Formats: sequence, structure tokens, C-alpha cells
Amino acid sequence: MPIGSDFDDFLKAQRIYEGCTARALKRVVAWQIVEAMKAQGLTKAELARRMKTSRAVLDRLLDEKNPSVTLSTITRAASALGRRIRLELAA
Repeated sequence: MPIGSDFDDFLKAQRIYEGCTARALKRVVAWQIVEAMKAQGLTKAELARRMKTSRAVLDRLLDEKNPSVTLSTITRAASALGRRIRLELAA
């Protein structure tokens, strides 16, 4: 790999870019949800109730190591926290 190439190029060359990006995005989303819960003084049980889901689903959403989550679950969490989702494809 030539000097001056960026980290994204390295991850792509190693064929792990998509997986790393998915995990990084999931960590950010989980962190934002936890911070919003703290700010509102919400427990996991209360957020799960507001989302009309189980604690197990919420635990998977908050698990930083599990990148599998549906947009529906993220959207329900955001709504239950009085937030909205902003998603875009960047160049």
C-alpha cells in the first residue's frame, strides 16, 4: 500500500471495510441511545415499554458488538426518545 493512502483504502484492501463501518455506525447509534436514555432518566425496561418491544430486542440494539439491527427498531427507539433518524448516502 503506497504511503499517503488513507485508512479506508487499507480496510478496503483487507476486504473488511463494510464490516468495520457497520460496527462503527452501530456503536455510535447505541451510544446516542444510551446518552438520550441517561438525559431523560429512562431505564431499559421503560424504553422497551415505550418502543412496544422486549428488553431482549433493546439489549440487541444497545449491543455495540452486534451490527445487526433493523431500521424499524432504530426508528422506534428514536421515536420513544423524542428523536428522529437522519440517514443519508454520502459520496
